[in-house]
Amino acid sequence: MPKFAANLTHLWAALPYLDRFDAAADAGFEAVEILFPYDTPAPETQKALQRNGLEMVLLNAPGPNYAGGARGFAATPGGEARFDYDMRRAVRYAQALGARFIHVMSGVGQGDAAKETMIANLKRAAADLPEGLCLCLEPLNQIAQPGYFLSSFDLAAEIIEAVGASNVALQYDSYHAQVITGDALGTFEKLRPLIRHIQIGDAPDRTPPGTGEIDFPALFAAIDASGYEGWVSAEYTPQGRTEAGLGWRVSHAGT
Repeated sequence: MPKFAANLTHLWAALPYLDRFDAAADAGFEAVEILFPYDTPAPETQKALQRNGLEMVLLNAPGPNYAGGARGFAATPGGEARFDYDMRRAVRYAQALGARFIHVMSGVGQGDAAKETMIANLKRAAADLPEGLCLCLEPLNQIAQPGYFLSSFDLAAEIIEAVGASNVALQYDSYHAQVITGDALGTFEKLRPLIRHIQIGDAPDRTPPGTGEIDFPALFAAIDASGYEGWVSAEYTPQGRTEAGLGWRVSHAGT
């Protein structure tokens, strides 16, 4: 059975931010991820992790935009300086919290200009990335994120190949994979060599595993059979209380 982490942006979202770490540990999780931890000083998050013995897995970049104007997304032509600033900030937070993965968001864009901008930005960021960190690209479906540039797994694979850096890889999310391709399992199996981090949620509505279209016992079996040893992060919208919906960790793992 894969080892599961909790995405604290989605799970226990009604609790104050720092209390979510306690809730995750009480529920038996040993690792967590936070999409945007930037509003809280890193030492406070460090303490929440340490008191619960939790590993921090991933955060997103860029963080919230406090400076006004457009956010420095990776696929925004003319936004290179903002991208570099965002990445430096994300790296500082990742290092402070012990996270291994930074999900680099493409933002809205289209066409060759956006693609070439993202490739150039990632090459520059990968070259400067401290050892032990990995930049992840995650295709997001156009229903959830209209206009989002990186909404194709084939495009993500092309960009990773063009960047050609060992510290740039694919972030696989079962919810997005199912909505984009209609075949979450087949997408995982096809792109497994590129995948360094996994997130799960059911489709079509990002609900808990077992409430939608995806065959999670088959997906979990494929993850195990592939030799993947990283965390599988639960990133979905609970239906009611988070604790009440965690039975999938056993019932949908084929055990």
